[in-house]
Amino acid sequence: MTPHAKLIFTTSLIMGTTITISSNHWIMAWAGLEINTLAILPMISKSHHPRAIEAATKYFLTQAAASALVLFASMTNAWQTGQWDITQLTNPTSCLILTSAIAIKLGLAPFHFWFPEVLQGSPLTTGLLLSTVMKLPPVSLLFMTSQSLNQTLLTCMAIASTALGGWMGLNQTQIRKILAFSSISHLGWMTIIISYNPKLTLLNFYLYVLMTTAVFMTLNSTKTLKLSTLMTTWTKAPALNAMLLLTLLSLAGLPPLTGFLPKWLIIQELTKQDMILAATTISLLSLLSLFFYLRLAYCATITLPPHTTNHMKQWHTNSPTNTTIAIMTVASTMLLPASPMISTMI
Repeated sequence: MTPHAKLIFTTSLIMGTTITISSNHWIMAWAGLEINTLAILPMISKSHHPRAIEAATKYFLTQAAASALVLFASMTNAWQTGQWDITQLTNPTSCLILTSAIAIKLGLAPFHFWFPEVLQGSPLTTGLLLSTVMKLPPVSLLFMTSQSLNQTLLTCMAIASTALGGWMGLNQTQIRKILAFSSISHLGWMTIIISYNPKLTLLNFYLYVLMTTAVFMTLNSTKTLKLSTLMTTWTKAPALNAMLLLTLLSLAGLPPLTGFLPKWLIIQELTKQDMILAATTISLLSLLSLFFYLRLAYCATITLPPHTTNHMKQWHTNSPTNTTIAIMTVASTMLLPASPMISTMI
């Protein structure tokens, strides 16, 4: 891809995201979603591999269907109430359709099937965009319409996403697919709390973006796509693998790392809302994802291939990428002491 094309697509991505998250009118929000979709398609299919073309086609069809549902929900609401304002979604049918549309956009269960396939067919850098930046417009719509959406449906989809994200990630050997199911599981945590405390959803999303970016950047630096390749990277870049270990454990939500903070606050809020059964269920289901995070961490740092040498030349690396990864890893693992300040803000 030429630099000019890359600049145009990146600018379009930023513009589409900005339009959606800053608009109050449904047509503007829909236009931003469409710009985003059209900008990411060439990035998915740039390798011209059949798998990449398949991923781009699946992504286009899914996102086009979801955008059509968003438009249909907003038109139905405007027809019944005369309101095009995003926050004035009051028609029950529109609320139900929009809940399903945002679930398709995000990849929530049972509309999750497209996401692992698309991520598997994309390069790691595009996979990072799909897992982070492309989730921002639907999450912002979810945030703005949180009081109007169907709470029962959202809770059911959230628990199903956490279960499926953990369960289907257990037998994967492709790291991009594992990270896709990790994303689905995290989206379940964000969705279950959106109706009760939307700011907690945003906090969870921001920390998820931080940790996922650190993981993708580390994997991109070591050119790792499979578990078998991950086992051989310790001798090449032990410092990067040590940082990957910490970030993965933080993604799993283990204390005292940063990833524990949103889970802790969400369980606390669910308990306050008398949703003790939902809090217990989602906590137990997160143990499934913990297993594959631990397996990734084990493969990255403890398993060594045969005939390796103990002479590790790359402990001291000064490239700008590794410096960025180090900063993001520190943020991904050491923000828990800031929890009293964050709790007051929420």
